[in-house]
Amino acid sequence: MLFVLLALIICVPIAEIYLIVRVGGLIGLWPTVLLLLASSLAGALLLRHQGRAAMDAFRSALDQGRIPAREAFDGALVIFGGALLLTPGFLTDLLGLLLLLPPTRDLFRALGTRLARSRIKLGPNLGGWGFTAGDTRRDGRRPDDIDGTAEEIVDDPILNPGRSGTR
Repeated sequence: MLFVLLALIICVPIAEIYLIVRVGGLIGLWPTVLLLLASSLAGALLLRHQGRAAMDAFRSALDQGRIPAREAFDGALVIFGGALLLTPGFLTDLLGLLLLLPPTRDLFRALGTRLARSRIKLGPNLGGWGFTAGDTRRDGRRPDDIDGTAEEIVDDPILNPGRSGTR
């Protein structure tokens, strides 16, 4: 995973610079700069609109008493897409636009959900989340069960600072 992240950090800026230079060679410097500025402005406006829609959906899910998992994931995708649109470059603009549009955002959410489920161990309790049946000790308890003892301490002047002069 670290290698993939490092490759993206190195390759994406190189590809962006290459593409900006190629587009600049085709249409000129100022039209390229204006195109990049226009895409950033359009991205900011789209981010504002889709961000509000994601927040409204989040609030609606809470009002209905549902856990807003889908809405929270959509909000994260909208924020990430907006950040990509505000970043200068044509590749990041394209990916940011795909993350902000609801139909393609559904595809990214499905991919993210599939990736998350492949990395999380699902079990029969807690609505499908938690320990599986094989995760018990020899005595039948689950590994998150904790035994402990307690002792009540009465009239200890050190632990009861409200009493003055009782040392």
